[in-house]
Amino acid sequence: MSVELTDYQKEKIEKNRLKALQLRKSKIVAHPYFKDSPCAVECLDKNIIRFEGSKFVDSGGGFLIEEKTGEIENEETVNIVEDIPPLSIPDQPTCEECKQKFGDSFLLKSFDYNVCDGCRDNEEKHCLITRTDAKNEFLLKDCDLDKREPILKFIVRKNPHNVRWGEMKLYLRKQIEARALEVWGSEEQLEKELEVREEKRILAKTKKYNKNMKALRMNVRSSLFNKMTSASHEHDFGPETYNEDEDNYSHTCKTCQYEETFEKM
Repeated sequence: MSVELTDYQKEKIEKNRLKALQLRKSKIVAHPYFKDSPCAVECLDKNIIRFEGSKFVDSGGGFLIEEKTGEIENEETVNIVEDIPPLSIPDQPTCEECKQKFGDSFLLKSFDYNVCDGCRDNEEKHCLITRTDAKNEFLLKDCDLDKREPILKFIVRKNPHNVRWGEMKLYLRKQIEARALEVWGSEEQLEKELEVREEKRILAKTKKYNKNMKALRMNVRSSLFNKMTSASHEHDFGPETYNEDEDNYSHTCKTCQYEETFEKM
């Protein structure tokens, strides 16, 4: 006994059939503006296809079953970045130079240093210093920069001398100077330690220089001695010495220290 379909069901079947044909054609022929087409087809999964805002599930028997959803999903996911609202005027920091309130600045964002961009002095007051120079000039250790609270902030830049070298860590010089005072107690103590280390450095350098000069003099003397001994000359032997064990005589040249052994009849 056959069941007669209603007009709505027939219309639904015909609509699904046309969509299936269009989907099959779109898989065979790739259109250059496929993604921009309002009838674009998107494969969400192995058996799930999105077409004109509707999802269809491949039944495996040649039919596409429309999946009912509560709402149509967007074709593209939009990442929403929430901007941090500006601070209200009472909460804004005060510039240490001009004593005015300001919302944001390079020094505040990079180093937590309350100076506005208008008062920023890149050449002197607010110049930057590399990590290596900070350690050498102010006698700081890695723990003084990385572990001592508050940990100093830095920015990373490519090495201007050679891009293939490692990136540089740049610190705010004023913060490095303040950290050095925390470590050494006072500028006088830091200067004293710098002088002691400079004296040690000069002493080690002088010692190394003297060692190299001594080795050089030894090499020169050795080469001169070899030249003198290798040059042909007439031996000037000293007195003879009798060797009872070997029953022979020997004498040595006074110039080249050549020793000659001989026997007497």
